[in-house]
Amino acid sequence: MKVLLFCAKGFETMEFSVFVDVMGWARNDYDYPVEVETCGFTKTVYSTFNVPVIVDKTLDEISADDYSALAIPGGFEEFGFYEEAYNPALLNLIQAFDIQKKPIASICVAALVLGKSGIITNRKATTYHLKNGYRQKQLAEFGVNVVNERIVIDDNVITSYCPETAADVAFELLNKLCGKEKMLVVKSAMGYR
Repeated sequence: MKVLLFCAKGFETMEFSVFVDVMGWARNDYDYPVEVETCGFTKTVYSTFNVPVIVDKTLDEISADDYSALAIPGGFEEFGFYEEAYNPALLNLIQAFDIQKKPIASICVAALVLGKSGIITNRKATTYHLKNGYRQKQLAEFGVNVVNERIVIDDNVITSYCPETAADVAFELLNKLCGKEKMLVVKSAMGYR
């Protein structure tokens, strides 16, 4: 199994790292066959607060057929997140994962990218809920049934409402890939309850 971890410019490193760590613990400590491959529009992606991250592949090298799941961390508008996150090439990739019913995990405002792609129209989802819920209102404009809960799972799509949920989203993705029993083993080993 291979998870594609997509990094748009301005992504949050905290929301990125949980997928690397949770899947890494699963693979390294328990031999669960879950790899993570990072991807962006460029080989070096500048995250929120201008931390450079070198990714494994660029988007033009990617096909949804080669992956078991897609993970997208959220990011900050002032660091250019939506400039890349709303790019039609990424939206098409998201649609390709959804057509194949592969798990798609997003944290915080990455749900807006799923909304923009059209895959969660008339489905339940959530996104950043603070600051008078302005991001949730934006998500609703895409025709999404917004639920104000920490994590919302609708079939193959996982959304969450703030960075605090990041680890739990990664565990939910591991659950979809390896099953609840294996996910709980990793979660416990990492000190989560």
